[in-house]
Amino acid sequence: MELNLDSIAVENNEAAQRFEAHIDGQLAVLTYRLFPRHLVLDHTEVPKPLAGQGLGTKLVRAALDFARDKQLRVVPLCPFVAGYLRRHPEYQDLLSSDDLQQVLSR
Repeated sequence: MELNLDSIAVENNEAAQRFEAHIDGQLAVLTYRLFPRHLVLDHTEVPKPLAGQGLGTKLVRAALDFARDKQLRVVPLCPFVAGYLRRHPEYQDLLSSDDLQQVLSR
């Protein structure tokens, strides 16, 4: 199944503490824990038929944009999120200096 990412909406399901995208009955998610000053990004999961098309990246960008908007530090426990942050310096200011060092050293 080929995705048109522009037509896919990512929603912040605050009750479930996850960013999610619904595609043809399938659900892609990025789970998080929200603290007063931090957004801990735990796990990204994209159904196999939808994998490798940028959906995980779209979830991560939505979470990072949310963190920026709310002036939250990001704690990237999810390896996929850490990898994205390593490749996208425009979001690295959301990390503490310790977390940035850890992300860049992987």
